[in-house]
Amino acid sequence: MNFKTTRRQAVKVSSTELVKIELLQPEQPLPLVIQPAVGGINLVTWVASNRDAITTWLLQHGGLLFRNFDIKEVPQFEQFIQTLSGTLLDYSYRSTPRSQVSGKIYTSTEYPANQSIPLHNEMAYSLSWPMKIWFCCLKSVKQGGETPIVDSRKVFQRIDSKIKDKFIKKKVMYVRNFSDNLDLSWENVFQTKDKLEIENYCSQSGIEFEWKDGGKHLKTRQVCQAVATHPKTGETVWFNQAHLFHVSSLNSEIRQTLLSTMKEDELPRNAYYGDGSPIEASVLDEIRKIYQQEAIIFPWQEGDVLMLDNMLIAHGRQPFIGSRKVVVGMAEPFSI
Repeated sequence: MNFKTTRRQAVKVSSTELVKIELLQPEQPLPLVIQPAVGGINLVTWVASNRDAITTWLLQHGGLLFRNFDIKEVPQFEQFIQTLSGTLLDYSYRSTPRSQVSGKIYTSTEYPANQSIPLHNEMAYSLSWPMKIWFCCLKSVKQGGETPIVDSRKVFQRIDSKIKDKFIKKKVMYVRNFSDNLDLSWENVFQTKDKLEIENYCSQSGIEFEWKDGGKHLKTRQVCQAVATHPKTGETVWFNQAHLFHVSSLNSEIRQTLLSTMKEDELPRNAYYGDGSPIEASVLDEIRKIYQQEAIIFPWQEGDVLMLDNMLIAHGRQPFIGSRKVVVGMAEPFSI
């Protein structure tokens, strides 16, 4: 991937002179870096007195990087989120494996270290999602492990108008087959073993469901947005995970192995246009290329906290070598 290199450029000093505000690189408004200008600044205390400014900066830039505030423990990180946004969200209706660390703080996606995670907006495969998402680096690695970010407004603007129009008209259908053998089980995804609870969740969320193999396996279908309008800024963003769910996202060898033993509609996950017609792999390749070209990447420093507006900014993960610990929290639910 050809990611843009990063350089920092000071743009102004806060009026309180307790923090300094910088751009990570001069030609990019994302992310805005906030760090102490003097020693002994307590991040939670400072945030409590500057919530309005933080809200304004986040809507302007989409992402804020809090650096050098000496965040070393999960409780500090959780308190920081609570101070800004109140109650944290559970990670329910999951699409990737995570573990609960403490309270409602989770590990980042637990994929093998040698794999990358494509850029995406959290839970854009559903009709409800967190407006805010935070990442905290408790342990960095010397090689890789960065969290690339990209402006979803720019992605939308760059996609060919014919492609956009088709997606806007038809939307995206996500088809998932849950079993114990491949991907995530339905118990893990819905965080319950109660089938009635799952059925109620699906009915309330506009998800078609079908129990298979005597109730052992579950199949779901849901039609969701391809683009969305930000409720505060009114801007249009590319907001779906078709490029992650689609069969073309699989490694070719894995894809061939799976399709040799099952039909395409039996795959653990796949994406179609909302009317059930196939999405062209070439279209998704073009979208993936735009994500890669627009992505901004920077190395984590231990204690960093990255705050993203989940609709304005997508995120991913680079492969890494070593022991990496990045934890995640989400807040401010939004539904359409």
